Amino acid sequence: MSEPATASAIEAALIELGLSFENPRPGAYLVRLEGQHKLATMTWLVVGEHSLGVESFFCRQPDENHEAFYRFLLERNGRMYGVHFTLDPVGDVYLTGRLPLSAVAVADIDRLLGCVLAYSDDNFDTALELGFASAIRREWAWRAKRGESLANLRAFARFADPDRPGSDPDSDPGSDPGSDPGSDPGSDPGRDESATST
Repeated sequence: MSEPATASAIEAALIELGLSFENPRPGAYLVRLEGQHKLATMTWLVVGEHSLGVESFFCRQPDENHEAFYRFLLERNGRMYGVHFTLDPVGDVYLTGRLPLSAVAVADIDRLLGCVLAYSDDNFDTALELGFASAIRREWAWRAKRGESLANLRAFARFADPDRPGSDPDSDPGSDPGSDPGSDPGSDPGRDESATST
């Protein structure tokens, strides 16, 4: 299948699946996947000469507990379909993969994006707890002190809420309060186009 034909098939599949997406350049699609833990997983599908590249930002490099953080992700890699956890040169974490251009039927795209969403959403809270616990505790304290919403931190109340029985109020050095480790540090989730183009 030619690159233009592949791109057309992908666009048709995304429309049929009812997904929100942008097409900023020929053969490149930025798809928004709605989650529960990670509210939005932005995923690039990029048509190359021989393969379909997939890239989705997961979280920035961890502040602490690096060994446990990376071990957690590596243990999952062996059980994943279509994509796997990778690092960029600064240590930020992505889900990336390549599929043959023949795998662009609606069912293929549906399965691939479903996996991206599941791997991103299901592993997000644990990854943040492992790599950003100190920052989460400080963010909790900062918001609580100012009476701001803690809604999107409730998943971490077990260790971040000092008023909760059994929580650990001690915090370690880490990132600044208000810094969201799950937010892409660049304005373009596919800023490293070499990771998905062939």
